[in-house]
Amino acid sequence: MKTVGVLLSGCGFLDGAEIRESVLTLLALDQDDIKVTIMAPDQKQYHVVDHVKSDEVKGLERNLLEESARIARGEIVPLDKVEAKDLDALIIPGGFGVAKNLCEFAFKGHQATVQEDVKKLILDLHQNKKPLGAICIAPALMGLVLGDKGVEVTIGDDKETAQEIEKTGAKHFSTKVNEIHVDEKNKVVSTSAYMYGEARLSHVSQGIRRCVEKVIDLA
Repeated sequence: MKTVGVLLSGCGFLDGAEIRESVLTLLALDQDDIKVTIMAPDQKQYHVVDHVKSDEVKGLERNLLEESARIARGEIVPLDKVEAKDLDALIIPGGFGVAKNLCEFAFKGHQATVQEDVKKLILDLHQNKKPLGAICIAPALMGLVLGDKGVEVTIGDDKETAQEIEKTGAKHFSTKVNEIHVDEKNKVVSTSAYMYGEARLSHVSQGIRRCVEKVIDLA
């Protein structure tokens, strides 16, 4: 049985992992009888955002592993305990947590740094020719790590974000919300999901399902 890792970045689209994207990813994997290892860095998240008011909550701190465990129903492991040899593939759901907690793309664009354990796992998987799935803003993370490999990704049709991603050396391809882009050479599959903020959940689900199926096919 194949084992696919799912890397989360908190809980909630404004400061962590996008919950719907995360659950749809886990559902698609379960429907294909794939063993899943859910993981997150054991570290403080960048900040906490009130999801009703969309404002930062001053003086409140949360831990990425603890917050991600809400989505994982407690079945989660610290990222630094996971190695590429333990996985056949890795999928990263989106949410601002990817761009704030796993890297600094939200603040520094193509000049952003990437959390070391995240970077190491992605590079190790890529070196071992194991596929990577990137959802929503997660393709920007792929650009930061694999831009020098000419990685191909999609975040939909957001021109400014696409231009910033291409500054990493990555190549961007415009797609609709229910479509995917496949980089056969680098084994990277991406889909835009809630980069289309007003997208219907059913269309987001179609794109994620196709992304997961292709990642499994490449594994």
